[in-house]
Amino acid sequence: MRKTKPKKRILLPDPKFHDTSVTRFVNNLMLQGKKSIAYSIFYDALDIIGEKMKDSEKAPLEIWKKALENITPQVEVKSRRVGGANFQVPTEVRPERKTSISMKNLILYARKRSGHSMAEKLAAEIMAAYNNEGAAYKRKEDMHRMAEANKAFAHFRF
Repeated sequence: MRKTKPKKRILLPDPKFHDTSVTRFVNNLMLQGKKSIAYSIFYDALDIIGEKMKDSEKAPLEIWKKALENITPQVEVKSRRVGGANFQVPTEVRPERKTSISMKNLILYARKRSGHSMAEKLAAEIMAAYNNEGAAYKRKEDMHRMAEANKAFAHFRF
């Protein structure tokens, strides 16, 4: 790269939990700059989780964090062209990218779910991820399976 790396923007913590990871998640959830709507969707989803998982001694925010941890991939495959052939080369994921991938997958598969409101769909996907199931968790497992299948090409890593 010729240019210098861009500076990381400092995220302000969210108003309710004072957590920057919540702000980051809401920024990914937001559509067309409607941040207040994204916040209300997220907080409503946490309220739904709190109601449905009363028997769990954990707080809804802790359940959300554990769900994100459960769907965070450790390795991914990248295409690498070597001598006219494309190889799927397994590489470790940077910590910044890990959280980004997990948040985006959670939101993507929550949007694809069937349900009434986005808050309900998000809550259902978070609870599924917390229990090591659901589409986002399956995506992580598929990534790991691909990396395991192609570990013979690991020496092509850049």
